[in-house]
Amino acid sequence: MSTQTSTPTPAGKTGFQLPKWAGSFGFQIIAALIVGLGLGLLAKYTGSTKANPNALGATLQTIGSSYVSLLQTAVVPLIFTAVVSSISNLRAVSNAARLAWNTLLWFAITALIAVLIGIGLGVLLQPGANTGITQEAKYAGKSGDWWAFLTGLFPKNFLGLGASTTVTDGVATTAVSFNVLQILVIAVAVGVAALKVGKAAEPFLNLNASALAVIQKVLWWIIRVAPLGTVGLIGNAVAIYGWDTIGSLGKFTFAIYVGLALVLFVVYPVLIRSHGLSVKQYFSGVWPAVQLAFVSRSSVGTLPLTQRVTERSLGVPRAYASFAVPLGATTKMDGCAAIYPAISAIFVAQFFGIQLDFTQYLLIALVSVLGSAATAGTTGAVVMLTLTLSTLGLPLAGVGLLLAIDPILDMGRTAVNVAGQALIPTIVAKRQGILDEALFNAPRNGDPFADDADDTVPDAAGSPAVDPSAAVSPAAAPEGRELADAKA
Repeated sequence: MSTQTSTPTPAGKTGFQLPKWAGSFGFQIIAALIVGLGLGLLAKYTGSTKANPNALGATLQTIGSSYVSLLQTAVVPLIFTAVVSSISNLRAVSNAARLAWNTLLWFAITALIAVLIGIGLGVLLQPGANTGITQEAKYAGKSGDWWAFLTGLFPKNFLGLGASTTVTDGVATTAVSFNVLQILVIAVAVGVAALKVGKAAEPFLNLNASALAVIQKVLWWIIRVAPLGTVGLIGNAVAIYGWDTIGSLGKFTFAIYVGLALVLFVVYPVLIRSHGLSVKQYFSGVWPAVQLAFVSRSSVGTLPLTQRVTERSLGVPRAYASFAVPLGATTKMDGCAAIYPAISAIFVAQFFGIQLDFTQYLLIALVSVLGSAATAGTTGAVVMLTLTLSTLGLPLAGVGLLLAIDPILDMGRTAVNVAGQALIPTIVAKRQGILDEALFNAPRNGDPFADDADDTVPDAAGSPAVDPSAAVSPAAAPEGRELADAKA
């Protein structure tokens, strides 16, 4: 005879309740992907186009673009307040310079591995041979420039903002944009100045810490509605491009995604395992950010969630993560700046019948390792590709051939970018002995917002009064999370 126990229904909650797994952020994103795919196909086959969207197509486009705008709007104050707070926390850190150097070194190492994979796939699969394409698509957009890195370091105004005006049919439209690299430079300068000022800067640091807490709360609200944004973004992509745009570039698309898969599911796990960490825990921790990156196609837009999972799921100290993750969002792009330009450059050379020699392959590797920094002021896979082609002396007209399928490729590229942006701080923190391994190995519930109730307003030094990880790992004291006094 068996007995059955029942869990009492909480007061005020009666009737049907969704199973626990249905409340998982990951499940909601997957469900939104399926719904968006269905609505996108419906819009496409009811006549919606990019130039003339029908009601459903316009709705999907509005939802998707509005959600990305919300994410990007919150990025500027987040980067500024987070970096200033992290620098103020470095007052008691003796190896901050070593952390920064190791971060940049591992950025370069993983970029080199990724570009070598890209070159190997380009040579092996020959994506530019026998495409059947006869029309040469011209490219007249912005080209990569090696001076972009240096000029991008100097802010044109305090907020790192820029504006561009276009005139169409006599109507002028002005768009405001921001330069993440310049914002990072401004925040570092302000943070260092606050440290030098000393006690007189404490009121400013208190204000900055409080502003950071408020901004983070708003960001979590925005990210919570990511499933809705996913429906719009995926639906709009399918309605406009569909999968038929791959067409004769199917071999090229296949090569790109094979390269991305090798980096994400082979290279990254090998690096994680070689540092004595669990591959399963890494992926379960970073996966919410990877999913959002795939649908939003924006590393910067995903930055808030990337930083959150890096700190709270992977166990990287906040003082270090708030420096390394924003830096990675501008300069750590294994998808956009390594795999993609390497295979694309080989594709263009093969398409135009140009034979590459060993020196040019070395140039591809060099440009891919250094180019993400060189294009940080005008970041983007297309700009990175034009920089690579210009360096090799290949026709820029080849860029136009690939623009039609760029949105499809950009999903995978951005997902790999974000996975790498969380990976490097984890590896560096482990190597320096400051990783909270109890938090890294803690059970996951699929909800990156589960510990919202543990958020507290940071103290005067910019550190949380009670660290959110304490609810998961009682052994991890707040001082242990803030670099544990930076063990040498």
